[in-house]
Amino acid sequence: MMKKTVVGALLLMLSATAFAQQNQLPIPAKIQSAYTRGTRSSSGKPGAKYWQNTADYALKVSFNPETRLLDGTADVVYLNNSPDTLQQLWFKLYPNLYKKGVPVKTRIANADQGDGVKISAMQLNGKAVSESRFVMDGTNMHLEIPALLPGKSLKIKLNYSYILNKGSHMRTGQVNDSAHFIAYFFPRIAVYDDLDGWNKYPYTGEEEFYNDFCNFKAAITVPKGYVIWATGDLLNTKEVLNPDVAAQIKQAEGSDEVVDVISALDLQNKTATSDHEYNTFKFDARNVTDFVFATSNHYLWKSSSVVVDSLTGRRTRVDAAFNPIHQDYYEVIDFSKKTVHLMSHHFPKWPFPYPHETVFDGLDQMEYPMMVNDNPVEKREDAIYLTVHEIFHTMFPFYMGTNETKYAWMDEGWATIGEWLLSPMIDSTITDTFGLNETAQISGTEEDLPIMTLTPDLPRGITMTNNYPKPGLGYLFVMDYLGKPLFTKALHHYITQWQGKHPMPYDFFNSMNEGSGKNLNWFWKRWFFEDGATDMGISNVVKNTGGYSIQVENKSKRPMPVVLALEYEDGSTENINRNIGIWEHASHFVQIDAPGTKKLKRVSLGSALIPDKDLSDNVFNVR
Repeated sequence: MMKKTVVGALLLMLSATAFAQQNQLPIPAKIQSAYTRGTRSSSGKPGAKYWQNTADYALKVSFNPETRLLDGTADVVYLNNSPDTLQQLWFKLYPNLYKKGVPVKTRIANADQGDGVKISAMQLNGKAVSESRFVMDGTNMHLEIPALLPGKSLKIKLNYSYILNKGSHMRTGQVNDSAHFIAYFFPRIAVYDDLDGWNKYPYTGEEEFYNDFCNFKAAITVPKGYVIWATGDLLNTKEVLNPDVAAQIKQAEGSDEVVDVISALDLQNKTATSDHEYNTFKFDARNVTDFVFATSNHYLWKSSSVVVDSLTGRRTRVDAAFNPIHQDYYEVIDFSKKTVHLMSHHFPKWPFPYPHETVFDGLDQMEYPMMVNDNPVEKREDAIYLTVHEIFHTMFPFYMGTNETKYAWMDEGWATIGEWLLSPMIDSTITDTFGLNETAQISGTEEDLPIMTLTPDLPRGITMTNNYPKPGLGYLFVMDYLGKPLFTKALHHYITQWQGKHPMPYDFFNSMNEGSGKNLNWFWKRWFFEDGATDMGISNVVKNTGGYSIQVENKSKRPMPVVLALEYEDGSTENINRNIGIWEHASHFVQIDAPGTKKLKRVSLGSALIPDKDLSDNVFNVR
């Protein structure tokens, strides 16, 4: 008897060990090296030796709406917080997406292909740098520099110009003859981090961005009548805007009511700005990853504010700047206010981190710190989805500083789950199932790559499913498994540890594990690292002495919730829901018991938020 007990215990221990090993996350050499060096930790917290570089930018630009010429200077103080001595300096010249001959993954019309960014002068620590030292390669530029030691700074001054694109609108460009959304408009120093060194990925129009947290002071000069909306706080409101307009902004900052900052009458009388030939709008933005601006001389401006922190009473001002002919935009201010409120008090239940948020009527669907560039849409529900999705990006990637270029799912997945959860809170009649059908149909094919596949390596056809619904579902399933309070606690742990820094996927996985007090690697590995069809079915229903046993088959290793609808012969119904935990120790089959004495007629499997490739085996008629 003793031998059997010992052998049985040994077998259980070996089985548990094998299961634990099977569910360990594969650790790349770069991540393991970061753990060894102490810049990151397996607990999910930044390591004791974590660092990141930063810079202070003083930007002065003039923009001519008629010629679309942007002419500027950038004075930069770059601080090397790394333990490395830097011998090179790498820059991002994002407007070179429109330079002739630059490789792109999107279509740029011939008329929009020009000379790109022209740098007329550069200085390093006050000394002129000859143009021959610049090495330009598409949207990247680098040059050799005198050794920049750890803890030391370097002063850079650049004089530059380029012509803003008129068409081929890719996140930036002319909206109409007198409205422009202007992003990526200055040479910026690329990220140098503890994992990859310099970020040398080119900008091709497809992948998004990875920038350091920096401070920006910007002075933007435009002709009379043109208003500027931008990242950061406007410092000279009374100098550049009509006194009545300035007063309306002040009123909106303390009011729940929607205020017409610039009304139709202001536009008709052309009295929105100060009566100077040119006005220079001055902005200040601290600890943000980007700075953008937009301008127009014929946009309405509606504004309001909302309490985002109940403890302090802090408010965020919310703006909508739009063309009066776009009817959907008259409600966008309401959708925006509700989104900021819901983000602060419901999900992720974190006070909105910035003082204002502007939704600008543009030609894209793109997010920036404190700014959104959203095209008008025809359907009200689409306006809600779009507004929620883009504003939700405030938390990811801007507050959290993720690397969108390599891991787009680390921000798009969150914006997608935010869209799914918050949109019905704004309008209870709508249901958002964005990308779920596509996720199901593409799953299990050769193109169905693991979520952890680097974004630049994804075939264009699956970029959407891999970066939006698949990770969004992963987050949703973990929320269902942990319960919303524990999930929120874990998410807040992650945010607390990494806001203002550069978290990578393993930092997220480990932070959620530590924050929840549960080892979720069994799920992270199977959902984010593996492939296979998202397909479940009912393989059998068996009558037993206590009721019925329902066997559910999962045709891949990806864990998904099981939602069953039971229909009895007497016409009554019952629902059985099991979260992903049912698959923690099972791969392909689980048995769900339905106790009771009533005769079962039919069992159906599935839910609108669970992708299922083949629905033919989702209904079982009991004989």
